Amino acid sequence: MSGSDFAGLISADALAARLGDEKLVILDVRSGDGAQAAFEAGRIPGAVRTDYAADGWRAKMGNAPGMLPPLEHLAVLAGRLGIRPHDDVVIVPAGLTPNDFGAAARIYWTLKFIGHGQQAILDGGYEAWTADGARPVESGPSQPKGAEPYPVVAQQRLRSTTDATFIASRSKLASLVDARGASYFEGQEKAAEATRGGHIPGAIRRDYAEAFEPGTGRLRPSAELQKLFAPVPHGPAISYCNTGHSAAANWFVMAEVLGRDEVALYDGSMTAWTQDPERPVATGPA
Repeated sequence: MSGSDFAGLISADALAARLGDEKLVILDVRSGDGAQAAFEAGRIPGAVRTDYAADGWRAKMGNAPGMLPPLEHLAVLAGRLGIRPHDDVVIVPAGLTPNDFGAAARIYWTLKFIGHGQQAILDGGYEAWTADGARPVESGPSQPKGAEPYPVVAQQRLRSTTDATFIASRSKLASLVDARGASYFEGQEKAAEATRGGHIPGAIRRDYAEAFEPGTGRLRPSAELQKLFAPVPHGPAISYCNTGHSAAANWFVMAEVLGRDEVALYDGSMTAWTQDPERPVATGPA
């Protein structure tokens, strides 16, 4: 796969066939305590590690912790990781939980937002790569090759700002898709940075975790995903959650797996939405 065909999910076998390709960048995005040690103990050959939090794939602005970082920061970050405009990038989560897939999806969306056209997420993550013990693994320290800062060409259509989301909620010109569980949607729980619990009025709840095979970080088959997202009308849609993390997984499913057009991510999500008391918040079931 190359060019505009390199998008969505890539299988472990397809990635194995590309190892050693000069135009391939493999980003290991396993995170949490011990992630660096795990990376050095075993990784896909040629992979470089990026830390979802420490590398600043999201930025805190005001009280909203999941915002899109400044474009200058992303240009330097992509360049430091060795990503050039014509490279194919494979993002490798742990493959254990929907949450780690969310980080991979947010990085995928960010790369697409800055104008990079060729990235895929390893289907099943590192867990799938090592499942049968047949694929190569390397160990020890690893440093990215590095490149010039990425020449960003922002794809604004992929992002919904708070103002744009407010207009969409009032005009009903776009479906609002809430990626959170029922307790957050109904207002029984809220993110620490949010000033109120609940959801944006008119939103459709599609818990992102339901898109995954139980107990794994692997997406369900496409036919099951079609059924899961069938309640979301075709047409413009805005995916949101608390901080633009789990919403990135729903964005990925709708836009990249199901091929829906005009799907945007509201990176600020409820933590940004609730900072202004004038913005409406609904509680209870949809």
